[in-house]
Amino acid sequence: MARQSRFLLAGQVHLVLQQGHNRTGIVRDDVDRQHWLALLRDTAATHRVVLHAWGLACEHFGLLVTPPTPQALSRMMQALGRRYVGWFNARHGRSGTLWEGRFRACVVEDGAWVLAAMHFVEGSATAEGGTNTDALSGPVLSSLAHHLGQVVDPALSDVGAYWALGNTPFERHAAYLRQAGAGLTPRQRTAIESALRSGRPLGSAHYLAQLQQDAPRPLLPRSRGRPRKLQRTADA
Repeated sequence: MARQSRFLLAGQVHLVLQQGHNRTGIVRDDVDRQHWLALLRDTAATHRVVLHAWGLACEHFGLLVTPPTPQALSRMMQALGRRYVGWFNARHGRSGTLWEGRFRACVVEDGAWVLAAMHFVEGSATAEGGTNTDALSGPVLSSLAHHLGQVVDPALSDVGAYWALGNTPFERHAAYLRQAGAGLTPRQRTAIESALRSGRPLGSAHYLAQLQQDAPRPLLPRSRGRPRKLQRTADA
């Protein structure tokens, strides 16, 4: 059976997840991390994909990006994966792929869901290196320090929902710190993981219904269970 094509939209924010093959570590030290980050910045710039947030864990990485075209995101991910795996294999004397299949991606509704996706990307990585609010205590694992105002990453472009957190940088950093410290709710985490598995957009039911009007594939989740049987009338 042919695999289902991804639902990607030009000019829209996307959440991306790439996992290591069979729980294989995709980075072993800070040299690997820094090289991966350099390649991420280079391939995003080459394919004009706007980078909003990133998180690199031992066994996966996540991105929040806006591609100019659906093809641009796929080409960027292919270039990043191919260049990093070749370099990683040569450095560590190994062969074969690092990835568990193709990358997962979903379109994200603007506003609260974009911020939740940012926390998912940055939090899943920083959890391996310390607390979410102690971004500079260990190896560089995510873009959290940028959003807390601890460093400035010129490769990042902040989303509108982040700017809306406050009128000044201090207000935005403080608000984002509070959200990062609180973490995702179970509902948010479940919705994000479901969207990544299915490829359906992440957002409200109204948002999904709007996208469904022009979508070539079903975007709304199917209701569970068998369809109800029609009740027979007395004179049937």
